[in-house]
Amino acid sequence: MERISKYDLVLFDLDGTLLNTIPDLGNAVNNALGIRDLPFHGMDEYPAMVGHGIRNLVINALPESLRGKDDFVDEVLADFSSYYTAHIDDETRPYPGIPETISDLQDSGCALAVVSNKFQAGTVKLIKRFFPSINWLAVMGNMEGMPLKPDPAIVQMIFKSYASLNGDIIPKAVMVGDSSSDIRTGKNAGISTIAVTWGYRSASSLGEADIMAHNVVELRAALLNG
Repeated sequence: MERISKYDLVLFDLDGTLLNTIPDLGNAVNNALGIRDLPFHGMDEYPAMVGHGIRNLVINALPESLRGKDDFVDEVLADFSSYYTAHIDDETRPYPGIPETISDLQDSGCALAVVSNKFQAGTVKLIKRFFPSINWLAVMGNMEGMPLKPDPAIVQMIFKSYASLNGDIIPKAVMVGDSSSDIRTGKNAGISTIAVTWGYRSASSLGEADIMAHNVVELRAALLNG
């Protein structure tokens, strides 16, 4: 049976939705902390810290007494960024079934985009590494001058790109993510939302989503006919 997408455009969060990036993020933060003889965090602590950009990740990992020292945060962030850039895909992997789902969506004629709060260079590197055969409409991470999610500015930019290629047609679109920030981004942009529960937030925090997907089979059913 031919697979047909239920949407014209699907926008995906990256960390916790397409890829499990926690091991490499946690190792990079712990490396920066270790340089300063500061206490490490276990990998089970990092999911609660991610999703709001790398500066906020570093701040959350520091002892509370150091979080307000901007110059110190800058130094730790620089060491984190240097290590993470070099080791960004050491242990990061796609969630099972995600590459096949993305490929099937592309084959169905659906436009695909990534909307992430990860820094832009890292977002692009990971997408190229793990989804090399996908012709993404846009891969958008955290860029200077652009607000982070849940601000819908990046989504609105992607809509403009879609319209420019499709005769100014407004797409039927959906935002897929693992956090309340992703869901609010979709709501703020006026589009449908799907929450996935295999990521970094509890299912109880995702109740605003239009659809909840607890596994990739349920995600596929929400996105594809056939």
